[in-house]
Formats: sequence, C-alpha cells, structure tokens
Amino acid sequence: MLAKSILSSYSRLLAGVSLAFLAVALAGCNEKAAETAPSRPVLVATAHYEAETPERNFVGTIRPRIEADIGFRVAGKVARRLVEVGQTVDDGQPLATLDESDLKLQAEQADAEFHAATGVLAQAGAAETRAKELRAKGWTTDAQLDQAKAAADEARARLSRAARSVDLTRNSLSYATLVADARGVVTATLVEPGQVVASGQAAIRLARFSEKEAVVAIPETLVDRAKTGSASVSLWSEPNRKYAAKLREISPSADPATRTYLAKFSLPDAGENVELGMTATLTLSDQRTARVARLPLSALYNAGDKPSFYVVDDGGNVSLKPVAVKSYESNDVVITGGVDEGARVVALGVQKLDPAQKVRVVSSLSF
Repeated sequence: MLAKSILSSYSRLLAGVSLAFLAVALAGCNEKAAETAPSRPVLVATAHYEAETPERNFVGTIRPRIEADIGFRVAGKVARRLVEVGQTVDDGQPLATLDESDLKLQAEQADAEFHAATGVLAQAGAAETRAKELRAKGWTTDAQLDQAKAAADEARARLSRAARSVDLTRNSLSYATLVADARGVVTATLVEPGQVVASGQAAIRLARFSEKEAVVAIPETLVDRAKTGSASVSLWSEPNRKYAAKLREISPSADPATRTYLAKFSLPDAGENVELGMTATLTLSDQRTARVARLPLSALYNAGDKPSFYVVDDGGNVSLKPVAVKSYESNDVVITGGVDEGARVVALGVQKLDPAQKVRVVSSLSF
C-alpha cells in the first residue's frame, strides 16, 4: 500500500516537471517567433496642404494701359511721315509734318496786322495826349476829348487783338509738326505723304510705355474672386517669374458671344523685357480660403474618441495622430490639421494595424 502511494506521488511529480519544461519551451518559441516576425507592408499617402479653393489660371495678352490716336491740330496736306509701325519714339520726337506754306502766309499776315495796329495806336495815343493838354487850357471841348479817348481805346484793343492773332498763327505753324507726347511705340500709321487731313483726324497710333497691363476674359463665376482675390502674372517667355497684378478695370457687361467679362490687370513692376503683345498667364487665388489636406477616406481610424491617422516615420514605426476633420467627401477626407506637411499616412488596413509592429512602405500616393 505504501509502495503504491509512493509510485503515485512520483508519477504526479514527473507530470508536473514535464508540463513546466513544455511551458518554457513554448514561451521560447513564441519569443523567437515574435523576434523573427517580418515587417508588415503598408500603402501610404503623403499629406499636402493647399488652399481649399484651388487657383485658377487664365491666358491673357500684355497691352498698354494708354494707346491713343494722335492727330494734327490744324488741317493741311501731309508732307512727310517720319515713323513706321513698331518704332520706339521718345517724348517730343517728330512723327509727321504738314505743308507749311499756307500757315506761314497766315503768320505773315498776322504780323502785318500787328504792325499796322501799332502805328494806329501811336497816332491815337498822341491825339489823346494833345486833347488832354488843350482841354486843360480850355481851348477844346469835353466832347472832343472823349472822342480822342475812344479812338485811343479802340487802337489799344485792335493792337491786343493783333497780338493774339500773331500768337495763334505761330501756334498753328508749330502744329504743322506732329510730335509724340510720351515715350512709346508706334502701333499704327493712319496717314501717308500727300494726304490731306482735317484738324483732329487720327494720324499715328501710339502705345505708351508708362504702364502695361494684362487683359484677360473672366467667366462670370469668378468675377467676385477677380475683385477680391490676389492676382499674379507670368509670361510664356519667363514661366518662372511672377509679376504682381492689380485689377484696374472690369467690363460692366458680359461679352454676348463668350459670356465672359473683359478684365484689365495693371502690372506696376513690368520692365522693358515685358513686350506688348506677349502671351501671359494670369493666376487668381483667394486669400480668404483655409489651407487643407485631402487624404483617402480609408486612412481614417476612429476608435470612438476622435478621428486619427496612423503616421509612419523613417524607421518604420507607426503612431496614431488625432486630426481635425473639416469635411467628408465620397472618397476623401478633408482635414485642417493634426499631421505635418509631407507626413506619410497609412492609407489601407488601419483597422488591423498593430501599433507595436513595424511596417514597411511599399508604395505611396500623393494627395
């Protein structure tokens, strides 16, 4: 009976030792398996913040702010045209001339009338002086004195009129030469030598260099942004350079054919390299809009407290980052913050992701 009891106790002890060894062996296998577990491949999306309302680009043309038709201020026959289309002219440079024959005759006639009026005034003035002396001595009447004064006043007025006539004829003679009133470029020549022109008739079309602008057609849906937003212009010849632009004028009514509004943006910083007629790209942006990032909706993880993203660092570690969600779209989620610019966010399988497990990035998407 005692032998049987000893044998039973020995059997139980042997079973316990066997179970202990088995447990230690299993624990070592689990640790070895955990140490040798491979990194989990994940697909990530890169966070990129941009304006919620995207920028809009429009193709336009560089035009001068002031382009005027210049004409002679007197009528006459064109003697010479001194410029051609595309020629750059300076302020005061002659552009064309008229035949001055008739204008010189008018100037000579005015000079002759001036000299005649001078002689008449001298005679009338002497008569007035004598009449005053005689009246003072009582040898003439008041009526004769008044008559002498009236004659002298008329002579003075005639001389003044003759002097004004001389000035007018000299001005008319100077108007026979058409000069540029500002620095610019000739865009059209509307007269030829030998042509008789009327006063004020357009002769030369001149575009000033003082200020240039970009002319574009704006659709009616973006008229408000054109008025309140910021604008910049780049040239096709210099795509990497931006010029500040400011809305100067917008058409009050839409074009009947295109249903767009013609807008003119001044370019205060445009230099000589910005040539008239160049093709430009106008960029409109809305400064009032917030900066947001769009990421795939499948990247969003919500454990019940706050929407979050799994962010992967360079070492393959993942961390959960709470984010501020602005809106949900059909395939994307729009956030305003929570992850940094350029952060890599796990895009698929976030519900089965173990934060303690390292991951391996196999591909990335840009949003």
